[in-house]
Amino acid sequence: MGIVQRQGLRNTVISYIGLALGFVNTTLLLPRFLAPSQLGLTQVLVSIATIFAQLSAVGFASMGIRFFPYFRDAENRHHGFLPLLLGLPLVGFAVVTALYVLGQPVFLSLYSHDAGLLGPYYLWGIVLALFTLLYSLQDAYLKGLYHTAFSSFLQEILLRILIAGAAFLFGTGYLTFHQFVLAYIGVNSLITLLLTGYLAYIGELHLRPTKAVFRVRPVRELVNFGAFALLSNISGTVIMTVDSLMLGSKINLAAAGVYAIAINISTALTIPWRALSKIAFPLLAEYWKENDQPRMADFYRNTTRLLTTLGCWLALGIGLNLDFIYHLIHRPEYAIGTTAVLLLLMGRLFDSMTGVNGLIVVTSPRYRYDLIFNISLALVTVGLNLLLIPAWGLTGAALAALLSLTSINVARTWFVWYSYRMQPFTWRIPLIVGLAAVAGICGWLMPTLNSPFLTMLLRSGVLTVVYVGLLLMTNSAPEALPFLQKISSRFRH
Repeated sequence: MGIVQRQGLRNTVISYIGLALGFVNTTLLLPRFLAPSQLGLTQVLVSIATIFAQLSAVGFASMGIRFFPYFRDAENRHHGFLPLLLGLPLVGFAVVTALYVLGQPVFLSLYSHDAGLLGPYYLWGIVLALFTLLYSLQDAYLKGLYHTAFSSFLQEILLRILIAGAAFLFGTGYLTFHQFVLAYIGVNSLITLLLTGYLAYIGELHLRPTKAVFRVRPVRELVNFGAFALLSNISGTVIMTVDSLMLGSKINLAAAGVYAIAINISTALTIPWRALSKIAFPLLAEYWKENDQPRMADFYRNTTRLLTTLGCWLALGIGLNLDFIYHLIHRPEYAIGTTAVLLLLMGRLFDSMTGVNGLIVVTSPRYRYDLIFNISLALVTVGLNLLLIPAWGLTGAALAALLSLTSINVARTWFVWYSYRMQPFTWRIPLIVGLAAVAGICGWLMPTLNSPFLTMLLRSGVLTVVYVGLLLMTNSAPEALPFLQKISSRFRH
């Protein structure tokens, strides 16, 4: 088995373990120990650091992945590629840091409700941003070297275990909240240092600059690609973080904390798409290379049916059991995010139901249009949050996310149809949605038992039995048939 296959297999295992740990951490453990305002503070700090780091990087993490093959030469230390990869982003970091420090009064004025809580940690955001930046650059370098498993382990598993440990120590009184925040920043910094140690261990930590690096590819070409990547990456980051940042600003950090839990609960709906994308991305690229649009169109339709089938089941399973999920947290104040979860689930479900349209665009000859879509989505998301959060708070932020996801997927689906005459929908899609609605109503009609756990088992069991039975009877999801038959056989036996 080659290094790429070995690393791919390890990454797959690590990803699934990380998803499980992430759900336990962000949905069950952290909200149990942290009040909404405390959790909101950590979310705002992470969001600030992420945007800070991406602005500093000027797209060089993506550039590193794209252009490293031209520099690859182990005997010549890759022509000094690592110092180049780190150099310009560190200059960018110095510039952004100066702006960040000068802008402190303005920024804290936006969080006037919680300036006393956020203020002491504002400058610590610089430390978190620095290590976030260095991690992303080293991770890009390791991807070029085909050494990705250790980085994934640090990010997906070790970091989450360490954060869980710090939260447990805080919850049991061994750490004050101030010490917990510093520990939170510390463990994020630690994984960056461990990644640097790993580079040294495998003999790839080449920090001596060389003039040869300027002869491999024109620096202007690298910078231009980095600028393009920066626009695409920062728009994606804005989409992922703006709602929490604006909730913290327009309402308070507690609202940002409650909303963070709502997002984490709804994120479970993305698991099938994430698993599929690992296969879909290279496969679609291969279809474009072979100019095999008929097979691509079949893949588009089949994966859309599969994602719709699994997405409806997960959305209904989560929606019917929100009482149980919030019961596990043991903090009633987080339950005010219930409506937000339902709206976010609707947005995630529509995203699943429109299939791999985004991957088709980004792997197509018209891939640059993906930047237009991302920037448009970022602007729409910011605008809707500005409009809806002051009026409806948490619900407004979730509604903004729903409308944004719906509009961008409609636009991408139309673009793929208009450009390549491919669309993912057949008569089976509305049938699957109708069957899911019937199964959901059956689960909702089940009585509430004395035990939240038993109620969850009853509703989930009825939902699954009815849904799987109807899908098997109608053969409406042939792509999922082997999986459905396995579930059905378990209930029979």
